[in-house]
Amino acid sequence: MEDVLEIYKRPYNSAIPVVCMDEQPTQLIKETRRKIAVEPGKVERVDYEYERNGTAANFMFTEPLGSWRKVNVRPRKTSIDWAYEVKELLDKDYPDAERVILVCDNLNTHKVASFYEAFEPTEARRLVERLRYIIRPSMAVG
Repeated sequence: MEDVLEIYKRPYNSAIPVVCMDEQPTQLIKETRRKIAVEPGKVERVDYEYERNGTAANFMFTEPLGSWRKVNVRPRKTSIDWAYEVKELLDKDYPDAERVILVCDNLNTHKVASFYEAFEPTEARRLVERLRYIIRPSMAVG
């Protein structure tokens, strides 16, 4: 945890930005009932029944000291999805950065090997060399 705290204490450096990354699953729903027409003098009535309509994965990135954030939504969360998200971060969001310090959770999809699953070895190595990967320790107790 000390490594993460030391990273957060650093002053802003646009050549080596500190970017935090997290994921959030989202349940997609669709309405199954029509709205009940509002009548004068009565409050709106809504039947909240819905049908599950799949899931999505939100990939969230923020650079607190740079006042920047973004969210990309994908149909799923795999190691390859993660690798493509980080590639976009490096190549599109921070193309001029010397290196990006990426702070994220210790999940099975967040690993350097994910780049080699998603890309040819030379491309994977290029991305890995531009990245300093910091894993936030688990918050689990015991």
